[in-house]
Amino acid sequence: SWVEVVVRGRGSRSWFEVGCRVRWSSGERSGCDGRHTRSMADSDGGEAATTVKRRGRPPSTDSAATKRAVLDSARRLFAERGYGAVTNREVAEAAGITPGALYHYVDSKLDLYCAVHRDMQRRIYGRFIEAVNASDTFRGQLEGVLEAAHEMNVEDHTLALFVGAVRTDMRRFPEIDAQLAAQVAERDEFFIGIVDAGVSTGEIAPADRERVAEFIRVMLIGLTEGVSPSSAQHRLAIDAIRALLRGELIGRVG
Repeated sequence: SWVEVVVRGRGSRSWFEVGCRVRWSSGERSGCDGRHTRSMADSDGGEAATTVKRRGRPPSTDSAATKRAVLDSARRLFAERGYGAVTNREVAEAAGITPGALYHYVDSKLDLYCAVHRDMQRRIYGRFIEAVNASDTFRGQLEGVLEAAHEMNVEDHTLALFVGAVRTDMRRFPEIDAQLAAQVAERDEFFIGIVDAGVSTGEIAPADRERVAEFIRVMLIGLTEGVSPSSAQHRLAIDAIRALLRGELIGRVG
């Protein structure tokens, strides 16, 4: 299934495809790059349109709560320790299931990582899209995204930590980079859409488009990798960025 969203901004449009690509075709189910066969994050309890023989617990014991526990436990472990240091056994134990039961949901650790990434994309960008659609201006959209980011960080800071971990893991593990590079590029396009909204409203000069986009990219890296573990520090950083956007943080000399 493909999820398409429109980022509003006077006359500007940006398409963002959420998460790993999943296709259903002629009895074959493929996730991410077509090699893996389960898609856990696509539904919180829904089942596939096709039947795949599974290991672990029988289908009758499937539950949305177990899937959520696996995704949340895996995200926390991957966020704290990175892809290489986490084992499927540790994820299963943290989720309260047996290692064999974990393979009812995923085929491999890479498959699990991709499911966690897909779930993260959907959760974060679902909130970001709501924030962006509430305003037609660059400043309104960006401030809305920042506020949504802070709310999510208070609710569960491992979301932002996992975003930072993904950047590191993509550099260290070619198989992860191959799986997620396209989705990261699409994620960047979401923020380009916000910049284009500013160009459309006259808030941003066309010549400054790339500079503003890079400012947003670096700012978000700092928020996810630098201050996300502390809600108070995260709040302070976001308030500082908002003040900077409004011209309230630094005064002119002379």
